[in-house]
Parts: sequence; C-alpha cells; structure tokens
Amino acid sequence: MEMTTGELLSIEPQELQFPFELKRQISCSLQLLNKSDNYVAFKVKTTNPKKYCVRPNTGVVLPRSTCDVVVTMQAQKEMPPDMQCKDKFLLQSVVASPGTTPKDITTEMFNKQAEHEVEECKLRVVYVVPPRPTSPVQEGSEEGTSPRASVSDNGHLSASEHAAVSRGYVERQELQDTSEARDLISKLTRETNSIIEQNNKLRQELELLRLQSSRRQGGVPLIYIVLVGFISIVLGYLLKRALSM
Repeated sequence: MEMTTGELLSIEPQELQFPFELKRQISCSLQLLNKSDNYVAFKVKTTNPKKYCVRPNTGVVLPRSTCDVVVTMQAQKEMPPDMQCKDKFLLQSVVASPGTTPKDITTEMFNKQAEHEVEECKLRVVYVVPPRPTSPVQEGSEEGTSPRASVSDNGHLSASEHAAVSRGYVERQELQDTSEARDLISKLTRETNSIIEQNNKLRQELELLRLQSSRRQGGVPLIYIVLVGFISIVLGYLLKRALSM
C-alpha cells in the first residue's frame, strides 16, 4: 500500500479501492496517522455524497495515534463503463486545541478564509476485480477451463475482459441455482415415495381388518368405512403438500 504523507496526517492507502460487485454494498477503510504532538481534527468530503457513507466523516486524532475511517459504497444496479470511476474524496485536517472531542468540531475550523491552516489530501476511487473462487482445475490445463480476464497495467479491465468476467459470474450463479433445484426435487421425490409407501401399507392393514371383521360379523362395519375415508383424506393432504413444496 502507498501512503500519502502530510505535515499533520499520514493516510493509508491513497486510493479508495472497491472490489466492485452488482447489487452489493462494498466497504474499504483508511487509516489516519497523527505524526504530530497536537490534537488534529479531520473532515472527509466527497463529490458524490449520495453514493457513499463515511464513518466517521469528522473526528479527532490524538497525538501520535491512529484513527480508522470506513467508506461504504451503496449497492449499484449497473456496471460502470470500463470499470472506471470519477468520484473523488477530500480529507481536510487542522490542528485543534488540546482536549478537543468530535463534538467540538465545527465547519468554521476548516474555513481557509478565516486564516486557518487547513491541510488537504485528495483521494480517488478505484474499482478492482473481486477475487475469483479457487478452482480444482490446474492453471496449466487448457481444456475445460474458462477464459481468465487479465488486468492491464493501470489495474483496470478492457471492455472485452469486463464482459468475460460478467459472463463467468452469471454462469456460476446459474449452476448454483440448478444444483439447488435438483436437491429440492430429490427431497420431494423421497417424501412422496415415503407417503405412497405408508398409504399402501395402511391399505393392506385395513383390508386385513375388513376381512377379519367380515368373518366375525358377516358385513362391513360403519367404523371401517369412516376410518378408511379419514385416512384417505389425511394421506391426500400430505401428498398434495409435498408436491406443492
């Protein structure tokens, strides 16, 4: 990581790097190091405040101490052209009075026109390709492997490389959905076969009871008819429920 160095604060890194993914919030962090023996107040601004959430966006770094700032990008619905971003951040810092707390910070403290010595550092936003999942196929193999997108010297993808990454992501998602569907079908099939087996077993037991009752009484008892109807309704409900899942 590269470090931006000023008189008051050192900022690491000098770029806000986001592993871009559609429809997902992504965060990255900055570490502010107070190199002085003074209390230093800071404030973070951005050219696109609706897109980012900065916590904390103002604060105080104690002498010879550090402070972490987390920047979260809201979930995006579209891929940026060529994975480029024009958003910028500005970090302002100023010497504060001893004992200053974040509640004491005011906008006036960062007003250059009031002859305050304000130190500024500009940070740019960079989109990077998220890490790929590990594959059991050896990298040296040429058959059965998907095309790998290469990264240019400036850390960005070309249009064709970006399209290949997008296709790979969609294909992995479709394979996962197919596997889940197969598991669900297999589970429903097992449950359905179990219900049918229980149904056949109960029918055999009821038929045996009917024969025994017929031998004893010479006719079909009413309780047998009611019992058969009730069991048929219950089994029909269970079978319908299993098939509808």
